[in-house]
Amino acid sequence: MSVRSLLSAFMALSFLLPYPAAGQSSGLLLVVNKGESTLSVVDLAEGREVGRVPTGYAPHEVAVSPDGRTGVVTDYGTRQQPGNTLTVVDLTTLEAVATIDLGEQTRPHGIMWLPGQDRVAVTTEGNGTLTVVDVGARRVVAAVPTGQRVSHQVALTPDGTRAFVANIGSGSVTAIDLETFSVIRSIPTGQGAEGVAVAPDGSEVWVSNRAENTVTVLDARSLEVLATLPSSDFPIRVIFSPDGSRAMVTNARSAELRVFDVSGREDLMAVPIQAPIMEGRAQVIAFEGSASPIGLLADPGGRYVYVAAASADAVAVVDLEVGAVVRLLPVGKEPDGLALAPPPTLPSPCP
Repeated sequence: MSVRSLLSAFMALSFLLPYPAAGQSSGLLLVVNKGESTLSVVDLAEGREVGRVPTGYAPHEVAVSPDGRTGVVTDYGTRQQPGNTLTVVDLTTLEAVATIDLGEQTRPHGIMWLPGQDRVAVTTEGNGTLTVVDVGARRVVAAVPTGQRVSHQVALTPDGTRAFVANIGSGSVTAIDLETFSVIRSIPTGQGAEGVAVAPDGSEVWVSNRAENTVTVLDARSLEVLATLPSSDFPIRVIFSPDGSRAMVTNARSAELRVFDVSGREDLMAVPIQAPIMEGRAQVIAFEGSASPIGLLADPGGRYVYVAAASADAVAVVDLEVGAVVRLLPVGKEPDGLALAPPPTLPSPCP
């Protein structure tokens, strides 16, 4: 049996597992497929892909506007063929409607929408900058140099006044004032600092250091290091639960999702991310025997976590109450960045 057939059989069996519609989002799960330059759109209520939108070359991440109507994808490209565009997707029609040219800013990667604005903050790794883009006007507003190497992921405070950029090459996080577009300070965290997230209350910043197998906890205001926690192998993304009580970390080499208690800074559980692996192909990140869990997203209800298994062409649905993967959602080749959007607006029935 081929890997693709095995995956299909696993998907079919997964529909028998407990995955209630209640308690989980009924919206659209957006999945960036960096191995085929598309954006998969999965209807979570139905548990299936309902659309696949072409993007720019080798995309990595996606962000959704505050009103839920627009998605913006970072067209990262590769080191050999760096991208310098963003793809704008209309989430009501599931169509790419515009391409934003970033000019000299190249390899856009991490992206977050500024609260209450029509702007996104994007790491442009090729230049070592954080670039602010007006989506409606389709233009670059500012590009702030971090002064660090391989500025990769970004997280924002809840009020959108401060950004934190994780710098893989420098093993640091750079705090940036988004009102003045200036660097506040760069803080060493650990080698391979890649994933970064701000707690929902804005008090802490958690950073995953993939080359040291650690997670650093920072005070979001003072920028002091509060703790360094051990994680599994190659921690690559970190997020918070909606209530801020837990932090989750994907560990790509050991194929695990680690769950931490935020207040006690304790390791609560490790959930294996297992799925049939697509063998014999080139990938940006792949480890032998691992489904390569990378992209990570918490469901608003708090019970479920979505994990992009890059080497399995699927998104694993983790039920935190049972501590296990309860379903696999098939998507495109080499999934990575994830985001949620509201359900599509349907036309009113005729009277």
